[in-house]
Amino acid sequence: MQAKKSRKAIAVISVLLVLIILGSIGTVMMVNRYYPLEYTDIIIKYSDEYDLAPELVCSLIHAESRFRADVVSYAGASGLMQIMEDTAYWLAPRAGLDDFDYAQILDPEINIHLGTFYLSILIERFEDIETALCAYNAGRGNVTNWLGNPEYSSDGITLDYIPFAETREYVRKVMDNQKIYSILLRFN
Repeated sequence: MQAKKSRKAIAVISVLLVLIILGSIGTVMMVNRYYPLEYTDIIIKYSDEYDLAPELVCSLIHAESRFRADVVSYAGASGLMQIMEDTAYWLAPRAGLDDFDYAQILDPEINIHLGTFYLSILIERFEDIETALCAYNAGRGNVTNWLGNPEYSSDGITLDYIPFAETREYVRKVMDNQKIYSILLRFN
């Protein structure tokens, strides 16, 4: 009788262990599907160079392209960090890419280099990460106008209200996903 109970207990424990393992594998697969993480060496390299948090860069890439290097938006922004052609040509010589051609924008190294450089310029200019993210998404001109409007900014430095719904959602998503990418980068 005791041996029968012991075998039953072992069978139950075995089933529980299998369920835990399958649950863990499923969780990892789901996290990888919804929060992809690629190009970490490049992201860390340029995050360090431009004094950015790598999890911020990962979260921005997630929001812009979900880590698809070859994506082109309906507006013509390209690559992982969704950089417009005019912006890329303005950034390239400032970032030390003298022989830059826009066809190179789909190269992850070049795209992340230019995108992190641009984000660092925006953070320096606007002195606030969320405001810089607004500028990354909606354009510097829009954000400059919003900061000058007391309906949107009480201090001229931070935005109390973001008038574009898409940009509001974008900033929220990037800020929220930073926490997830902070954890994922620890295990990568």
